[in-house]
Amino acid sequence: MPLDAAFDALALAMPMSDLPGEKCPDGPVSTGIAVLARTDAYEVGVWEHSVGRSTDIETDEVFVVLAGSGRVILEDGSVLVLRPGTVGVLYAGTRTVWEIDEPLRKVWVVER
Repeated sequence: MPLDAAFDALALAMPMSDLPGEKCPDGPVSTGIAVLARTDAYEVGVWEHSVGRSTDIETDEVFVVLAGSGRVILEDGSVLVLRPGTVGVLYAGTRTVWEIDEPLRKVWVVER
């Protein structure tokens, strides 16, 4: 994967697939992922989530919302509002509920 590169994360074609049913309490939700760069230390990619609600257990991650809107509800009840420009930080092991009102696209960075 190229390390000296620039990507148009909004124009990137994103193949979508349905999440497993146990992650979608209110019905089908689809997501897409594209890994843009990978080193020994980190991985960078783009992720998209359709309108709907899904659950997850997070890894350590920093992300920036590019498009869409919604919220992430953390297991302690706090809410991260998601809209273009939001920078989020999630910690490994945190249980989350993603409630997406408009298709959401984000760039994420995780440690490897």
